[in-house]
Amino acid sequence: MSYTIILKVIIMKKSRLNLFKSTSMLISVLGVLMIVSSIIVVSYIGFNIISSGITTEVSSGSQYDELATLKSNYRDLEAKFNMTKPGIVATNNKEKQQQFIDAELELIRAKSAIDDVESALKSGKSVNEVGTRIKIAKEKLVTASQAYNKL
Repeated sequence: MSYTIILKVIIMKKSRLNLFKSTSMLISVLGVLMIVSSIIVVSYIGFNIISSGITTEVSSGSQYDELATLKSNYRDLEAKFNMTKPGIVATNNKEKQQQFIDAELELIRAKSAIDDVESALKSGKSVNEVGTRIKIAKEKLVTASQAYNKL
């Protein structure tokens, strides 16, 4: 009888030992899986941040090009206004002078919109925000050009 008790104790110790081994193995495998999944998630987030930064820089680069075009168009239109001004001022036609003043106000509004675009680019506003301001500046420049053409 004592041998059976000793045998049962030995079997119980072996089964506990096997249970402990399998449990510790399971915990180790789960730990490795958690570490690997964490590395994958962090890598994915890092990749997204880097790729969106590159996309933003490319978009803002094209927006700087659009700003340069707007400034060039503004300078050309401003030169036309400066050449036309002495002739209109020399005439005593009040209606023509008022039209010129109104057209010049449109030119000033266009300059303000262009400066607004430049400010947004320098302050690092979002691509959508800068795009909206560029659209407004283009519209103001077209309006000023149309006002000049009516002179």
